[in-house]
Amino acid sequence: MSGGGQAALTELWQQRWPRCPPVGYKLRDPYRDVWVRFHSLPESKRYAEDESEYAVVLERYNTVLDELFAGADVYVITPLWTSEVEVPPRQSVVGYWQSLLVEDDPDPEFRTYCHLFATRRPWSRGCIDESLRDIADDKVAGILITDTHMRRIHHPYDGGADVFLATPEDRDRMRERHADWLSSHPSGL
Repeated sequence: MSGGGQAALTELWQQRWPRCPPVGYKLRDPYRDVWVRFHSLPESKRYAEDESEYAVVLERYNTVLDELFAGADVYVITPLWTSEVEVPPRQSVVGYWQSLLVEDDPDPEFRTYCHLFATRRPWSRGCIDESLRDIADDKVAGILITDTHMRRIHHPYDGGADVFLATPEDRDRMRERHADWLSSHPSGL
C-alpha cells in the first residue's frame, strides 16, 4: 500500500469510526448501537470438535459475510502484535497500513504495538476460509473485514463474530435474520 493509500485508509477509518482505533476488541463499547454478536456454533459452543462442526462455523461466518459484502471489494485488515515499535523485518511490507501503540507502559518491554496490514480483494464466499478456520481455532486473532467505504465491519473471533453495521436499523434487521445465532446473555456477549 502506498503512502497515499495509507493516508486515505486512515482518513476513511477516522471519518467512519472516530471513537476507536482499528482494533477489533476495542470497537464494541463505543459502537454498541450498531453492534451485534453472532455465535459460531449452536448453544454458544466455542470450539469445533469435528469437520461437521467446522462446516457450521464456516457456514455462519460466510452467510453473514455474504450479506455484508457480496459482489463488492473488501479490505481484510490483519494485525501483527509485537512489543517493538518497528515492524519486524521478517514481516512482508506488502499491504502495510499503520502501527498503533495499543498498550502503553513506562517499561518499554511491556508496551504492545499493533502493526496493521490491509489487503483489498473481491469478496467471494469461501475466499478467506483458511483464515476463518484459523480464527475459529484461536490460532489467529484480530482480523477485520470491511467494505471499501468502511460502513460495515466483520470481526471474527474464536466462538463467533462481532458485526458493526451502518445504522441501528441495519443491525436490528441482521440480528432478526439470525436470531438463533445470538447469545442468550442479556448483554449480547
